[in-house]
Amino acid sequence: MTKDADRIDTVTGLLSASAETAGEVTALHYAGEAISYRELEAMSRRAAGGLAKLGIGVGDRIAFWLPNTPAYLALAFGCARLGAIAVAVNTRYRAGEVEDIVGRTGAKALVMWPGFRGIDFPEILARVDPTALAALETVIVYSEDEAAPDVEIEGKRTVDCAAVLAAAPLDDDRAEADLGTNIFTTSGTTRAPKFVLHSNAGIAVHAAEVAEDFGLHKPEAVVLMALPLCGVYGYASAMAAFAAAKPVVLMPAFEAVEMLKLLRHHEVTHFNGSDDMIDRLLAAADSDEPFRHADFAGYATFNSSLDDIVERAEARGLRLVSLWGMSEMQALVARRDPAADAAERKRMGGALASPRARARVRDPASGELQPVGAAGELEITGPSRMIGYYDDRQATAEALCEDGFVKTGDLAAMEEDGGFEFLSRMGDVLRLGGFLVSPAEIEAEVQAHPAVEAAQVVEAPTAAGERAVAFVIPADGETVDEAAVRDHCAGRLANYKVPARVVALEEFPVTMSANGVKIQRTKLREMAKAVLGEGTQ
Repeated sequence: MTKDADRIDTVTGLLSASAETAGEVTALHYAGEAISYRELEAMSRRAAGGLAKLGIGVGDRIAFWLPNTPAYLALAFGCARLGAIAVAVNTRYRAGEVEDIVGRTGAKALVMWPGFRGIDFPEILARVDPTALAALETVIVYSEDEAAPDVEIEGKRTVDCAAVLAAAPLDDDRAEADLGTNIFTTSGTTRAPKFVLHSNAGIAVHAAEVAEDFGLHKPEAVVLMALPLCGVYGYASAMAAFAAAKPVVLMPAFEAVEMLKLLRHHEVTHFNGSDDMIDRLLAAADSDEPFRHADFAGYATFNSSLDDIVERAEARGLRLVSLWGMSEMQALVARRDPAADAAERKRMGGALASPRARARVRDPASGELQPVGAAGELEITGPSRMIGYYDDRQATAEALCEDGFVKTGDLAAMEEDGGFEFLSRMGDVLRLGGFLVSPAEIEAEVQAHPAVEAAQVVEAPTAAGERAVAFVIPADGETVDEAAVRDHCAGRLANYKVPARVVALEEFPVTMSANGVKIQRTKLREMAKAVLGEGTQ
C-alpha cells in the first residue's frame, strides 16, 4: 500500500488531525458526558503510556472483550500509537470462542468489563483452557463504578483500566502506514474463524473516503453508534465519523427505546445498523419525530424475513440505504443512492465508496470475467483491503487473486457504473444474529457431545431472524437429548450460535456426484424450515 501525499495514512494521524482542526468539537457523547476531540486524543496518549508500562510494544496483540465505551476507543488509538494490534472479541462470545481468539493470536493483554449486562466475564475466562492463555500476561479490568471490581485471574496480572488511562502521556508515535493495527474475526469453511488483519493506512484512508462519500462533512452531521466496535461494521462507521471530525453518540449496546431518545435529543443525522435493528426501532417508535433529522441511514441485510423494511421505514419518514461490506475489505465499501426510490435503495451492493476501489465478477466454472449483468463470484480490491489473515499465509493466498483482488465468495453481477448487485452467498456460511458464522464451528461443538456421532448445521428464517438448526446422527447406543445438546452448546458458544433445534436422524440426505457422496444441504434447509415452523422460538 503506497503513501499518498494528500492523505492521512495512520489511525493516530487521523485522530491528531481532527484534534488539531476541531479540538473543542465534541468527539463523543456518552452517558451524559461530552468528550472533545482534543480530550479524546489526550486520553489516547495516556492510554499508550499506560499500555507501554505494561510492556506492550510494536506487534503485540491486545484483546478487546469490551462493549462500546470511550475507554475502548482511547485504548484502541493508544494501541495504534504503540504499533500494537487491537484484537476484537465480541462481548457475546463465551469460553470456546475466547479460548480460540486469545490463544491463536497470542494476545499479551486482554481488556474486559466484569459484570457488563450481568455477564460473568471472569467466570467465562476461568473456563478457558489455560494453555490458550499462555501468552496472556495482563488482564485490564474496566468499570464504570467508583472502584473497579476485585478480579483475580489465576497466574495473570490484573490492572485497573482507570490507572492505565491515567498514566503519563506518550508523545512518541510508532504507527506506520503498512503496520497492522486491527484484527477482526471472520468465518471461513473450517471450524476456526480467520483473523483479518488491517493496516493503519487501510483503516485511515477508508475512513476518509467513506466520510466524503457518505456526506459526513456536512456542518450539521451527528453520528449515532449503536453497532458494536468489536465488529468491522461498527468500527468502520466510527472511524469515518472521526475522519470528518463529527460528534459520535456512543451507546454501549443497542437498545431500541434508548436509541430513539438519543436520536431525538442529539438531532442525529447519520446512523448505520442492521435490518433487525431498524425493525426494532420502528416497532418502538411512537412517532416519526426521532427520525426527523436523519439524513443518511444505512442498513445491512441480515434477516431475510424483513424484505419490506425499506418501505416500512419510508412510511415512517426514514429513508434507508442498503450497504455492502466484508471483513476483508471493511464495511461501508458500497452503497445505494440515498436519492433513489425504495426499490433501488433496497438492492444489495451498489456504487463503490472509494474512487480507487475496483470490482469485477468472474465465472467460477470457466474463470472468465463476466460482462455487465451476468452473475458470478465478486472480486474486489481497493485501499480498504486487508493485509491478510493473521498468521495464515495459506488462507491469505487462497483468498487473494494474483493481482490483489479479494475473492469474496459472494454471487454478484456488475452494473454499468462500476458498482455491483449482491445476489447471494456462494457458500454455506450462516448469518446469525447479524454475524457471519461458519456452520463447521457449530457442528464441531455439537459433535463434541458424547451422544452425537455427526452433525450438520443449517439456518432457517423465523420471525426473530435466522436461526441455526442442527441435524445429528446419534452415537452407537445413544439417544440424543435435545435440551442436553443445546445446554452443552450454550456453555461454549454465543447464544445466537446455539441451535434453536437439535433433530436426530438415522442418516443425512445425500446425493451422488462425480466426486462422491454429497450431503444435500438444500434438503436440510427445507427440513429446518419445517421444524422451525412447528412453533420453535
